[in-house]
Amino acid sequence: MWRIGQIPLRPWQRARAHRVTFKLGLLGFMAQGSRFGEQVVLAVIAIVVTLTFFLLLSSPDIIWRLSMATAYAGLLYLAAALIIGPINVLRRAPNPLSINLRRDIGIVAGILALAHTIVGLFVHLRGDPIQYFFYRTPAGIGGLRHDLFGAANDVGLFASLIILVLLTVSNNLSIRTMGGATWKRIQRWSYVGAILVIVHGLLYQAVEKRKPVLVATVLIVAVAVTMVQLLGFHRKRKQS
Repeated sequence: MWRIGQIPLRPWQRARAHRVTFKLGLLGFMAQGSRFGEQVVLAVIAIVVTLTFFLLLSSPDIIWRLSMATAYAGLLYLAAALIIGPINVLRRAPNPLSINLRRDIGIVAGILALAHTIVGLFVHLRGDPIQYFFYRTPAGIGGLRHDLFGAANDVGLFASLIILVLLTVSNNLSIRTMGGATWKRIQRWSYVGAILVIVHGLLYQAVEKRKPVLVATVLIVAVAVTMVQLLGFHRKRKQS
C-alpha cells in the first residue's frame, strides 16, 4: 500500500497527495525562477534607462554619450540600492542581512559603473588613457596629475575598485564563506563608494562645464539618498 511515512493511504488520498506534491514542486520551481526573472527585468530596465539617456544627450560624440548614459543610469541604480534598507526601516518591514532585490540592483549598478569607467577612458585624450592619471612628457610618463581632471579620475578609480570588490562578494557563497558579520562590514564600503561616485560626478561637472540640468540631477539624487538614509538611521536609533 502507498504510504507517507508509516501512514497507509487510500486511492483517493494517494491522488490528492500526488496533486499536492506536484503543486509544491511547481511552486518551488517558480520560486527558484522568480529571482532570474527579476534579474532579467532589472537588466532590461537598465538597458532602457541607459538608452534613454543616450538618446536625450545632444552631442555628435557617441563615446561621450555612452559614457554619460552608463554613468547616470548607474547613479540611479546605486541610489535605488541604497534606499531599500532605510525604506524597510521606515516601514517597519523586515530588513535582513541580504535582500535579493537590493543585491541584484546593486549588481546592475556596479556593472553600469564599470562600463562607464571603461568607456570613459576613451572620451578624453583618445588613444592615451594613461594621461587620465599621469602627465605625459617627451621622455615618457611623468608624475601624477594634480589638476582637477586628474583628481576627478583618481576619485573615480578608487570608486571603481570598491565597486569591483563589492561585485566580487555579492553572492551567497561569499556570505557563507566569510560569515554574515564580515560580509556586512565589506558591504558597508558601498557608502564610501557612493560618496566617491558623487564626488567624481561633481568634479566632472566642473571639468566639462556641463549643463545645469545634469548638475542638478547628480545633486538631487545625492540629497534624496542622504535624506532617506538619515531618516532610516534616526528611526533605527529610536527603535533600538
